[in-house]
Amino acid sequence: MEKEQLLILFGNKIKQERLKRNLSQEDFAELTGFHRTYIGMVERAERNVTLLNVEKFANALQIEVHELLNFTQIK
Repeated sequence: MEKEQLLILFGNKIKQERLKRNLSQEDFAELTGFHRTYIGMVERAERNVTLLNVEKFANALQIEVHELLNFTQIK
């Protein structure tokens, strides 16, 4: 899998999970401690996040890290 493809899949997964919970980017940013623009950049595959940040995203979404990295059900 190419690096860019992985970033796109991850960004789409973040957005899908965020929207499932009816969270705006701003609301999600508050839950994670990140700035809203950073959330948007992740969702647009413009940022390559660290594993520590993946854990913060998962915690904010109240799911396990492995669920956040499962790309099989992305719409």
